[in-house]
Amino acid sequence: MEKEITKMNEIPSQEIVVKTLLEESKKVLENWGKEVRAKIESKADEYYRVLSDINKMPHLFVLGCVMDRQIKAERAWDIPYIVCKHFNTWNIAQLANIDKTDFVNYFETNKLHRFPKDMGICFYEAVQRIHNQYNDDASNIWNNGVSSATVVCRFLEFKGCGIKISTMATNILQRDVGIRFSDYSAIDVSPDVQVCRILYRLGLISDSEDRTMTVYKAKEINPGFPGVIDLACWLWGRDYCNPTHPLCEQCPLNEVCIRNGLDVKSKKDNKSSVRKKRTAKKKNV
Repeated sequence: MEKEITKMNEIPSQEIVVKTLLEESKKVLENWGKEVRAKIESKADEYYRVLSDINKMPHLFVLGCVMDRQIKAERAWDIPYIVCKHFNTWNIAQLANIDKTDFVNYFETNKLHRFPKDMGICFYEAVQRIHNQYNDDASNIWNNGVSSATVVCRFLEFKGCGIKISTMATNILQRDVGIRFSDYSAIDVSPDVQVCRILYRLGLISDSEDRTMTVYKAKEINPGFPGVIDLACWLWGRDYCNPTHPLCEQCPLNEVCIRNGLDVKSKKDNKSSVRKKRTAKKKNV
């Protein structure tokens, strides 16, 4: 990388930025694969507990995805367990015999979700779809080497599942569970604030809030598997590239990032000013 960028202040070409982004993203995925296997085995939290049970009870994964909307992820993934425990069954056919009003009442009484009534209905509808369309086996949604587009479309058919959740679910299946599809072209990035910010700071998109542009830039970068950058960008956005005080020196993309939208000079001056004030304060003590 140092050979490709010949001058300290030279702006790297988009080709170099994209190459580095893809290389570093693949490293993150490789490391993640090793870590996630250990977490699944230990059932580290609600999410990994669901994944550890996916072969026995794949419907818990689907129901967790349906619940994952505008609440903390750990809460969303725990809801299927809470509901099944309350109704004393883990069997999808038995869950399908429970009346819609019973689900809604339980969601509302126990405030299981930010939108208890709506999500109680979504839960009921998801159970019915798995029961009627997939013969009580949710893994029929993704088994038999179907295309990634087929899986995304099938998740979109669940009430409450938009493109973000459907893409996320499909990405999790191939990334964390190891499900193989006939292709991966329909696995897009989830255009959340972290991913959008990374692509904007790199100068790959012109608007940090344009989710559509983020999705299609990922398609342009790696059309065979646009979502390959998803996890890495999300982690980097969370850990390093925060909105106001990014930890650029710790970021793997530091050498190629143009820091779009950041006034680097003023930030350096501000940090220098803070250091001077602290030093002066110590001397006066």
